[in-house]
Amino acid sequence: MRFGILGPLEMSDGGGSRLPSAPKERALLALLLAQNGQTVSTVSCIEELWGGFAPVSAKATLQTYVLHLRRSLAGLSEVGSMDGAREILATRDGGYAFTAPGGTLDVRNFERGVCRARHALDRGDYPAAAELFEGALAEWRGPALGDVETGPQLSLHQVRLQESHLIVMEQRNETELHLGRHRALLPELRALVARYPLNENLHAQLMVALARCGEFAAALALYARLRTALGEQLGLEPSARMRRLHYAIVTRDPVLHTTPRVELGLLSIDLAATVPAGPASGGAAPAAAQDERIVS
Repeated sequence: MRFGILGPLEMSDGGGSRLPSAPKERALLALLLAQNGQTVSTVSCIEELWGGFAPVSAKATLQTYVLHLRRSLAGLSEVGSMDGAREILATRDGGYAFTAPGGTLDVRNFERGVCRARHALDRGDYPAAAELFEGALAEWRGPALGDVETGPQLSLHQVRLQESHLIVMEQRNETELHLGRHRALLPELRALVARYPLNENLHAQLMVALARCGEFAAALALYARLRTALGEQLGLEPSARMRRLHYAIVTRDPVLHTTPRVELGLLSIDLAATVPAGPASGGAAPAAAQDERIVS
């Protein structure tokens, strides 16, 4: 038995999918799964499904949707009855609560895996952390709730989940860089930078990986593209941290080959201790490095 919101909505067992086909029933299931174990009020459910245009019959229709969801749950082999379905999808104090059995909901598996990975980092066990991050990220099957018609609450859950996904990918990348796996990480970092063209953390990680592989010109070209994109789309210059990283690559500073401390979504090689930030334009490179610099 498995329930999922980290990708297309999922409710299945060995016999196949038991998802309802009606869009509002799917949205209700998604809302309840997103707040697994918590009571979602009838008012919140109606707001999510109908917004400000709820019909007079909204409460009765909602009860019908809940009944349909329980029948779908009862069809799962590990539930097997309406009594079992009511234990999972319970009526509580003016609302409903869906409580997925342990290990069956992808978002809870993801969160537990990330928590364990961060504990491994705290212990300094980077190989275990890398493996645990990978296991947590494997719970994702695509954009969160990508096939659900979302209202105001589910839209917020989508944003929260996607931001969490990105932060964990960044932290996984830094763990891999700490372990010296920069070459194996290059294809995924390139794909992530293409998907998030304004994300400085991902650009910093790819720049470090490229520099460690001896691809200094590619790392500097990546910085140039980021600087152009930030300027054209946001009217901003790269941060001081990015300018220090750029300077370190121009000068081929040995600090680039030190192992970073792994923090929450931030590349944390100690650049500040060894190189200046320079002006917003990137700073003047020393004479010996002028021929290697490609950013004006």
